[in-house]
Amino acid sequence: MTIPYPRIRPTIVHIGPLSIRWYGVMYVVGYMIGAALARQRVRRGLVHFSEAAVDSLVAYLLVGMLLGARLVYVLVYGRAEYAAHPLDVFAIWHGGLSFHGAVLGMLAACALFARRHHVPFAEVTDTLAACGTPGLFFGRMGNFINAELVGRPTSGPWAMVFPQVDNVPRHPSQLYELGLEGLLLFVILWSFARRNRPMGAVSGLFLLGYGTLRFIGEFAREPDNFLGYLALGLTMGQWLSLPMIVIGLLMMVWAYRRAGKAEPTLLDRYK
Repeated sequence: MTIPYPRIRPTIVHIGPLSIRWYGVMYVVGYMIGAALARQRVRRGLVHFSEAAVDSLVAYLLVGMLLGARLVYVLVYGRAEYAAHPLDVFAIWHGGLSFHGAVLGMLAACALFARRHHVPFAEVTDTLAACGTPGLFFGRMGNFINAELVGRPTSGPWAMVFPQVDNVPRHPSQLYELGLEGLLLFVILWSFARRNRPMGAVSGLFLLGYGTLRFIGEFAREPDNFLGYLALGLTMGQWLSLPMIVIGLLMMVWAYRRAGKAEPTLLDRYK
């Protein structure tokens, strides 16, 4: 017994040589919701740049995300493939984005934004961490519609056959990650970030939470066939998540120790 795959067409509409795909629309929706949440943080006085600057931040993040996600995917996951067909590097509409690369690209974008707007880097990354998880939710939904990043084979009653891939019942791992990294992580982070926290604490919790949930979710996800399982039977996604867990934990410890040294709070700094 399996759950039928809904067979959603990846392309919404063709306009001449161009096409609008669900995958791209999902990212746009995620960014729109994230921007709305960031403006709410501005209005509540939790950050110290204007609502107008949020649009600028979104533009920075979008460029950083695309460049970082594609570059890391090409270098880590598909080096041989793209070496043989170098022009395919630019065909991002075919998929092939690394979340870990997206994080690096967005961190670089946050650094540039913070410098140009004269705000603390950690304040910008905290905003990204608190407001960015809807993008993960809708991004995984896009993966599900594309029938990509499928799960490992399973005989469970919740198995799903992805006809575009094969006829093997598999974990719908995109939906697992949607629930873990998109929904659960958002609830945790948004609840934590509603109160004034030491700068860097929200960013640390994001790295710790995402790394942990991604590590768990990878046990149901089929590893890339050109990589397979690596040392200790772990996937590339799990190995890339481990440094996130360690860095996130260290960031939270650093943030609270720094705040405990009688330094002014984030709000006090700008009174």
